[in-house]
Amino acid sequence: MLALLLSTACAGTFFGASLYVNLVEHPARVSCGPELAVGEFAPSYKRGAVMQASLAIAALFLGVTAAWQLGDRFVAAAAVFLGSVVPYTLLVIFPTNRQLLDPSLDASSARASELLAHWNNLHAVRSALSAAAFVLLLWRIAQHGLR
Repeated sequence: MLALLLSTACAGTFFGASLYVNLVEHPARVSCGPELAVGEFAPSYKRGAVMQASLAIAALFLGVTAAWQLGDRFVAAAAVFLGSVVPYTLLVIFPTNRQLLDPSLDASSARASELLAHWNNLHAVRSALSAAAFVLLLWRIAQHGLR
């Protein structure tokens, strides 16, 4: 049961941080203009990547452990949902990250604004996956009870 609780805590923290980025941090960054937004993206990305990758991987391993201990396929699915943000980030979001971090990008260009908007849309998928995982894990805790 401890693995389920810890996985849920990691999933909830990931979801909260991810949702905050989509609804608060990124819109605030963009509202300051594309030049400032592109400049702020790099340090924000570097700090956020470490935290969110760690949480996603921890939730995956703890969730798989809990699923195995409890024989619960729903917990396994939640672990996979959250764990899937790692390959999704590397395969789908990283090309946009690389373009935003490219020193040759004209930060005041329409292209920079397009990349910033596209990035937020891609990041929303991470928020949705983590929301699904968190809600599913909370439901399974309610079903299993705190023993």
